[in-house]
Parts: sequence; structure tokens; C-alpha cells
Amino acid sequence: MSQVLVASNRGPVSFSSSEGGALTMRRGGGGLVSGLAAVTGAPRNPGPLSPSATGTASEASDVLWVCASLGEADRTAARRSPDGRIDLAGYETGGAAVRMLDIPEATFQRAYNAVANSTLWFVHHLLYDTPRSPHFDARARRDWQSYEAYNAAFADALARDAAQGAKAAIQDYHLSLAPRMLRDRRPDLKIVHFSHTPWAPPEYYSLLPDDIGTQILLGILGADHAGFLTERWASAFLDCCELVPGARVDRAARTVTCSGHVTHVGVHGLGIDGTALRQRAAEQDVVERARALREQVGDRQLIVRIDRTELSKNIVRGLAAYRELLVNHPEWRGRVVHLAFAYPSRYDLPEYREYTAAVERMAKQITDEFGTADWDPLILQVNDDYPRSLAAYGLADVLLVNPIRDGMNLVAKEGPVLSERGCALVLSREAGAAAELSEDALMVNPYDVSQTAETLHRALLMPHAERARRCARLTAAATALPPQRWFADQLAALD
Repeated sequence: MSQVLVASNRGPVSFSSSEGGALTMRRGGGGLVSGLAAVTGAPRNPGPLSPSATGTASEASDVLWVCASLGEADRTAARRSPDGRIDLAGYETGGAAVRMLDIPEATFQRAYNAVANSTLWFVHHLLYDTPRSPHFDARARRDWQSYEAYNAAFADALARDAAQGAKAAIQDYHLSLAPRMLRDRRPDLKIVHFSHTPWAPPEYYSLLPDDIGTQILLGILGADHAGFLTERWASAFLDCCELVPGARVDRAARTVTCSGHVTHVGVHGLGIDGTALRQRAAEQDVVERARALREQVGDRQLIVRIDRTELSKNIVRGLAAYRELLVNHPEWRGRVVHLAFAYPSRYDLPEYREYTAAVERMAKQITDEFGTADWDPLILQVNDDYPRSLAAYGLADVLLVNPIRDGMNLVAKEGPVLSERGCALVLSREAGAAAELSEDALMVNPYDVSQTAETLHRALLMPHAERARRCARLTAAATALPPQRWFADQLAALD
């Protein structure tokens, strides 16, 4: 295999430090890391790792993963490693070479929080309250300069590390400018950029300042291949490319030609490695948590949701729908429990702190209104517990996935795969996974709380035989495009 370089903001490992300064390494979290780790050989499951003198990756490894230092402990680890090579510092990285970039904290924070998460994420997920935001002023331009510097740091590292003719797989909206920067530095490389988010339609994308919007499109068009999770997001990208002066979009060939360079646009759905997920779910920590949950819930039906407290995940409306279910169908009181895992996300941003508080307020309202001495209608958990999430999948009678907009949403695929008796999936039509799962899921408009409430009622009433048949078909669809194939298809597109 020729050399493959992977670039992403979050890497396969992360570090924390004790009061004495000792570093502890953990496997990285998040759907992107899990998907990429399945094909790079890096660790996949969250949990601690220890330094190992014998488990290092070779300097000539076929796979090199370049990532950013996300915090001070990461930066310390990068500084203590030979040129940021974590694997050469004696840490077990599962066979992948890992270079962690020591990007200055101020530059990283402005690029990551102010641009990637507060601007690009908001644009692609249509999250702006437009009478008040966005507001692009001199400070926004300073933040943009940090985003450029952040992308340049990745391009410099990739250009330096890449062998002649190597393939570079650049991942996600954090690195939208890196493909063009890397092509300018190393025109011999084959470059793919993959977007894990939705892509905004032109009328919404145009909220960005004209020059910044154009720079992002030109950045991705520096790649030989631009990949998306669904046809819908790929089509929106092509629509936006038609706004670029001098760009020529060929819909039939699905290419964009700009300044003499041709970028192919492809769709690569991302599914689940069913075997690996089931093996993880069979481990003792998951079994113990499943036993505890079953004792807590009893013989009641269980509605499960597992999300980060991310604005696009629509947790508050999901809780409101559950409340309306209990109001309109009092027969379910005492007979159903809603288990909601809402793990804190992006707490550095005020919008996310307020949203987490809104989730907690709605949960308290439901508990206060309906709870009895022998029935807790809602179990809300806000601390991250991966084994407990896997346990909840197995016990769910109904899985609620109702984002207002989502690139794919692997929760909708993981749940059916681990379901023990067959769960009904209530799924938003705005989730990327809807393109593959809509025939066997119960589809909802994520903004329609009343419709979602009635759909939860239908799901709870669904006969077990029908639920099991639907779940089996959902499982087949969820595992049809495992991460290995998803990534291999991106690399194959470069040939």
C-alpha cells in the first residue's frame, strides 16, 4: 500500500495530566475518530492507554495521522515527543503513526471555536438566529486569520511528511482550506477532502462574507476528490460552486473545474462495523450497566436517546414531545421511561451552555409534573459513559433520533445493530441517515413536536414482530457500508 496521510482536528488519542504533571493517554472519542480508527489500526474505544516501549509504530508506517493538540496536556505531549510524533515517544497508538501539532493556544481557540464551531458549523446546520447573527466585523476577520494559520499548519506538516505521490485524506470542516494549501505546496500528491457535516444550500451559505465563502469553496476544490455523506449534501456543494467566478460545474460528470484543476465530487455513506460494535457491547462493563439499567427501569418500555448537547441534535424538542406523549396519552404513565443521555458539548461557547441548561430545565419540568413515588418518567444523564450508552442501545424499545440537521448520525445505525429484541427507530427526515433508513424507520419533521409525540405513541404500540422485522432491515442497512469500505472508497476515488 502506498503511503496514506490522514488529517483531522481530533486525533486517535488525547492526553490529560495529573497534578504532578504525569501524562495519561486516552483513546480519542467522536464518530470521525471511530470511523477512521477502524481503517488505520488506531485505538477505537474510549478508555485509558499507557506508554509502551514495545508498541511503537514504525517511522515508515503506511499510515500517518496528523491531528491538533486540543488542550494543554496534548501540547505538552507533543512537545515531549520527537517532532510531535506520539508513537515514537513510546505510546501505544495501535500501529498508526501519529503526529500531534503544537498549534499556539490562541490560534487554535479562534480557529476552532470562533470559526469552525461558531461559524461554519452554524452555517452548514442552519442554526443562526438571523435577526441577531451572524455579525462579521473586524474581530471576525482576526478569527479568520487564525483559521487560515491553523489550516496552514496542517498543510505544512502534510507537505513535509508525505512521500512522493502519497495520498492525503483531509477530514471535515475544520480543514476546509487545507486541500488548496497542500496542493500549492505538493502538487504531486493525491488529495481527498471529506465533509462529515451537511452542506448549506446557496442562499444560506451566502450568509458568509463573499470572500470567505469563496475561499472555503476554493480550498476544498484544491482536492482531487470531494466526498460527502449523502447525495443531498453533495448536490448542495455543487450548487454553491456555481457561485465561484470561473468555476465550471458538470452535473452529469459530477465535477467542478476551476483554474484548470478538476475536482470530482462523490458520495460515500458511512455505516457501522457491526462485528466490532457487538464485541465491545459484550464486554463486562457494558453487561454490568445493562443489568443496572434493567433494574432501574423494570418491565416498563424504554425510549432511548443518546446525543451530545449539540444545538442541532434537537434534544429540547425531543423532551417536549415526550412530555406531550404523557399529556395526550395518560395510559403510558407508569408504563414507559425515557432514558436521555445528553453529553455536554462545546462548553466553551455560551450558546451551548445555555442549551445544556435548557435541556436540564425541560427534564426537571417532566419529572416534577409526572413523577410519582414509584415511577421516574425520565432518566437524564449528562456525564459521558460509553459503556452505558451501549447498554441502553441493547435495552431500547424505541430509539429517538430527531436532529434538525445532521450529516449522518451514527446513533441511528448503532441502535438497531445492538438492539436485543428489535427497537423501533423514530428518525428525523433531516438526518443524513434518513437517506438509507427511511423505509423502515418512523419518520418525523423535527420541528413538529406534536407529530413526534404521536410517532412515539405509534412506536410504543408497534407489535414486536413488526418491530423486529424493521430492526433487522435497519441493521442490514446500517452495516452495509462499514468504515473500512467508506475510507477505502475515498482513496480508490483518487485512482
